[in-house]
Amino acid sequence: MVKLVIDDQEIEVEAGTSILKACEALKKEIPVFCYHPKLKVAGNCRMCLVEVDKSSKPIASCVTPVAEGMVVHTKTPMVDDARKGVLELLLINHPLDCPICDQGGECDLQDLTLNYGSGNSRYKFYKRAVSNKYMGPFIKTVMNRCIHCTRCVRFATEIAGVQEIGTHGRGEHTEIISYLDKAVSSELSGNMIDICPVGALTNKPYAFHGRPWELQHTDSIDVLDAVGSNIRIDVRDSEVLRILPRINEDINEEWISDKTRFAYDGLSCQRLDKPYIRKNGKLIACSWDEAFDAISKKIAKTNPSEIAALAGDLVDQESQLALRMLLDAMGVKNRDCRTDGAMIPYDHRSNYLFNSTIKNIENADVILLIGCNPRHEATMVNARLRKAVTQNNCTIGLIGEQVDLTYPYQFLNDDPSVLGEIAKGSHPFSKLLKSAKNPVLILGTSCFLNASSTSILYQTNELHKKFGAQVNVLHTAAGRVGGLDVGFVPVSDGKDFHQILESTITSDIKILYLLNVDIDTDFADAFVIYQGHHGDKGAHRADVILPGAAYTEKVATYVNMEGKSQQTNQALLPPVEMQKKIGKSSEPYLKR
Repeated sequence: MVKLVIDDQEIEVEAGTSILKACEALKKEIPVFCYHPKLKVAGNCRMCLVEVDKSSKPIASCVTPVAEGMVVHTKTPMVDDARKGVLELLLINHPLDCPICDQGGECDLQDLTLNYGSGNSRYKFYKRAVSNKYMGPFIKTVMNRCIHCTRCVRFATEIAGVQEIGTHGRGEHTEIISYLDKAVSSELSGNMIDICPVGALTNKPYAFHGRPWELQHTDSIDVLDAVGSNIRIDVRDSEVLRILPRINEDINEEWISDKTRFAYDGLSCQRLDKPYIRKNGKLIACSWDEAFDAISKKIAKTNPSEIAALAGDLVDQESQLALRMLLDAMGVKNRDCRTDGAMIPYDHRSNYLFNSTIKNIENADVILLIGCNPRHEATMVNARLRKAVTQNNCTIGLIGEQVDLTYPYQFLNDDPSVLGEIAKGSHPFSKLLKSAKNPVLILGTSCFLNASSTSILYQTNELHKKFGAQVNVLHTAAGRVGGLDVGFVPVSDGKDFHQILESTITSDIKILYLLNVDIDTDFADAFVIYQGHHGDKGAHRADVILPGAAYTEKVATYVNMEGKSQQTNQALLPPVEMQKKIGKSSEPYLKR
């Protein structure tokens, strides 16, 4: 440990700690542009200058380690003048775009210029012009504003693992460019918008749609995968304008996937805003009473053994529990929440959880991926896997389809039978598992889709016994773990997902309740009740439609893949409630 004094306050920190982090420990505000706690230190903006005794000039605090007996001053005339000079130089070429800049109101350059800058400039040069770069459909570039902090470059290289942008040129000719003028292919590209301290990279779909002070902010949870990323929903009137990440170090740190960030535009398309009933082969809008009356009459004529229910990927835990209780009251045993067809065992909770937890993946030294593509199935888990490789020297093996995961791995085979060789110790990867201190197995849902699933489960259990490897299931649906927790699965001799679909074809199932389930099948002559928020495949086939609320429109509980229970909050009203509020019908989106 090292003792030093910062602004007359003594502090003890670990050797090697930077002055900047020592100042943060004392809650001393140090302005920064290029520094970011999740990225490697660049030290190229010089905004974090401090004064150190026995030094003739200010020192960059982000790159300078502490020393025993060091005396640091963060607020002196020398420091103030140095920071003003840095801002003055940065603003030489910065355009006066604040009135039309999408970053206005939440811009680091604006804030730091106000707090640390000078009221005038000594430089009257012409501002340089830099052409805008194409970075894809999500990132809008205005490169005249760029201050070359290189945060975006370091994020792409270190976190996203795609070396597609970098610096070009020297001196005043330096530019941030996308190599080969192509779109950034990373599924984490939207995070570059968040970490840009100026308006050089902004949100293209959100551009010129609103200002930060016009928006209502609601903390919530993402439901587009099973990770449960923490998000903030920004709403104006009755429209979601953007979605941003919230910091949760245990789950998504401070990043979110592009799917999470940009999929909100689908919330306003093809929405169900009123009940429908099928008459003469066509879906006709009706009242709630008429819809419920048709359902109750049909159920009254049907044996409970001929009724089944399925719960979809986006369904919250309360909805699945309520439907399960209704089915129990009617004596219906045919139900399932595993609508992706993966027959995941549910006899014990550890059989279907991500037991290692998302955060502890970083500590693994050997990881075996089986039948999964975490880069697209669980993007934030893949970011942790990359972190384990780059920071913990973790070795990763893959059994399944050979894909680009943004980090090096050993491709073992595309046939899961190789698990038997590993379990017997005859495969080279067995030696790695045996010597590992924290080995981890990650099973994708594709492992449970076919007849070999029993063999895979047996072999992974053998690996667990022999090497002590923790077994994890990588889910892809936000509602899956919650459904398994509340028991939305077949009761005793009840039918599972595959059996229910087969029984609709043979007419053994006469009534099918789809709770936000959209699967491409005909259901033959079954009477289909669809409850959901979009007029998708399930709604088009339905005989009765009951509109529901999307995840942005309700307070609901979701359990993520590691078994952590989290809650969404209502950011706006669903279309049905909005109609009542404004006193008129909204545009019906369902295609008849």
